[in-house]
Amino acid sequence: MIKTKVKASRNYTVITGRRLIGRTGKLIEEIRPFAKKILIVSESRVAPLYLARVKASCMKAGFEVYAYVFEAGERSKNIDTIAGMWSAMAQEGFTRTDLIVALGGGVCGDMAGFAASTFLRGIDFIQIPTSLLAMVDASIGGKTGIDLPEGKNQVGAFWQPSLVIEDISCLDTLPDEVFIEGMAEVIKYAFIMDIPLYKLLRENSITALRSDPALLEKMVGMCVKDKAYVIQNDEHDNGLRQTLNYGHTVGHVIEKNSNFSLPHGVCVAKGMGIMINACEKNSTLSSEDAMNMKDLIRAYNLPVDDDITPEQAVAGAMNDKKKRGSILSVILVNKIGHSQIKKMTHKEYLEFLR
Repeated sequence: MIKTKVKASRNYTVITGRRLIGRTGKLIEEIRPFAKKILIVSESRVAPLYLARVKASCMKAGFEVYAYVFEAGERSKNIDTIAGMWSAMAQEGFTRTDLIVALGGGVCGDMAGFAASTFLRGIDFIQIPTSLLAMVDASIGGKTGIDLPEGKNQVGAFWQPSLVIEDISCLDTLPDEVFIEGMAEVIKYAFIMDIPLYKLLRENSITALRSDPALLEKMVGMCVKDKAYVIQNDEHDNGLRQTLNYGHTVGHVIEKNSNFSLPHGVCVAKGMGIMINACEKNSTLSSEDAMNMKDLIRAYNLPVDDDITPEQAVAGAMNDKKKRGSILSVILVNKIGHSQIKKMTHKEYLEFLR
């Protein structure tokens, strides 16, 4: 078991290990002994697998437990789903000492966190990520929110969890395509800041990771440590934290243009591939590194190409959260393990992608 401390506006611990789901109630009781009520927010694909066990564990610890389950998928990530969570808590008389537990993937954690940040002007919430993508990225750092028709994660708040419980055993039930999607965020950490992680990924395979619990726990723990370091140094996304969006600026546009039919991780992989090509063409990234980076993405069964045009990518980026006025923060990797934030105008970004 790995415990990683996250230092932010609210300090908390990320616990990574196996067979943690059954200890949920006890773990929550240790940090929030005065809470009485818990709303477990989950999604339709995850709830049948784990909701009963989490609920039983919390009830055993003496909590009153309620559940709110929404239809799985990015298309549920809207204000109507959030309103349902607010109503569920209001009807059951939740107070500021009560809390929300997010049981699911990144969509679930983003929405449960946003509901927690706004109900009664802020109550505690616990993250129990069940997907690889959520474990290594979305559940840590306090970014919460929902999508608008105009773009992904356009409305939200920074609201740190009080605890993150990462049960690696949950990854055993992930379909292959969902596990593969999560690997895009793992590879991202390797490219932007973590050479040892890059070497681990080069030396292993998706089959090895899925068949070796110790190796999988080590990989997830490395990503959690990377994310915690970034949050500690830039909680509110004004500098270093923006590097975590490598591949995302283009990826989010691809995702939106697909009407969210393409998985987030697949779109991020495509976005990284496009940025690798752009850096190579602009002579900021060596051909050797570019080849090795794309080979690694492909090795984990992820794509590196998309038919999006530079014009479409730039037009979509104009709604990006990282935009400040007319300037966009573009994340580049000009050497494996090192990232750069490059400020670009609309015109400069277009020329760079061309």
